[in-house]
Amino acid sequence: DHEPAPRSSHRGPGGQHGSNAGRFPARAPGAGGGAADVVLVVQVHDRAEHLRLLLESLRRAAGVENVLLVLSHDLWAEELNRLAAGVDFCPVLQVFFPFSIQLYPREFPGHDPRDCPRDVGKAAALRLGCINAEYPDSFGHYREARFSQTKHHWWWKLHFVWERVRALREHAGPVVFLEEDHYLAPDFYHVLKKLWALRERECPECQIVSLGTYGPVRGGFAGRADKVEMKTWKSTEHNMGMAFGRDTYQKLIECTDAFCTYDDYNWDWTLQHLTVSCLPKFWKVLVPEIPRIFHTGDCGMHHKKSCRPSTQSAKIDSLLNSNRQYLFPEAMSISKRYSMAPLSPHVKNGGWGDIRDHELCKSYRRLQ
Repeated sequence: DHEPAPRSSHRGPGGQHGSNAGRFPARAPGAGGGAADVVLVVQVHDRAEHLRLLLESLRRAAGVENVLLVLSHDLWAEELNRLAAGVDFCPVLQVFFPFSIQLYPREFPGHDPRDCPRDVGKAAALRLGCINAEYPDSFGHYREARFSQTKHHWWWKLHFVWERVRALREHAGPVVFLEEDHYLAPDFYHVLKKLWALRERECPECQIVSLGTYGPVRGGFAGRADKVEMKTWKSTEHNMGMAFGRDTYQKLIECTDAFCTYDDYNWDWTLQHLTVSCLPKFWKVLVPEIPRIFHTGDCGMHHKKSCRPSTQSAKIDSLLNSNRQYLFPEAMSISKRYSMAPLSPHVKNGGWGDIRDHELCKSYRRLQ
């Protein structure tokens, strides 16, 4: 049976294409002619409280005025739009996923009343004559729109940001992929710039830079806040605050068919599959020993327990405050180089067997 994989994800949905309401304060370097040197792209669903905390963490970060913030929504909601409108610390752009459940509530890619029920079984589905009877997933289940949507939104956003946002046509630096339940340290920008320079200098074959991994930070930051590890990229560890450049994007988009047909509704587990099935080389990542990104959302799609994001963020703030003197390291160096080997996903999670999902996902590359 395919159970949702334990990961940080959230669900996904919409807003209409090309409505790029941009607000670029003239005082910010990303405004008008001057390009931002770092782009943050946040996948936003419906968790306003998480987004509010993420934006607060950004507001406090040194150097954030040099960033272009792209908020990619799959839901048009007044509260989310109000939060976006309140961003006055850096240039911000809102984009809206055009194939959301919100826009297609009773037809694909939302839930069509003629769709097969999730657990009906193929023989019964064929007897019923429901429209996707021929296309269950690897576990015999039929699609659930709310799970399919996150992967659609992620792949659409990847292409849209690199190819369709005019302000980024010439962008040569990193694009950092975030989700609404992430939370950034005050020195994330400083550290990202150092990591990016370190990559160019010492690990040009590292396709990915990650701002951190999950799990509690054990021990103090002393002697570790300036240390970086070089590892094989692992979707369950390095999917948070992932940054890469145009070269990595171009190799990724060439794997559109493989991404769009792999039977796993998680975008990051699908990327793990690409690293061994389609991409020319498995991914290597540089990741700081002390994370500069944290996760406030242990109550997302895959978590049953209730949680209070403000409690999480208060814990993170306390940790950062008590280690303030170790933030903003002058230099960063690679402390550990792990033995590198390709990693296959240990299991595929299903939820992505429907040919309509495959075709819609492949179509984003052709969108003008």
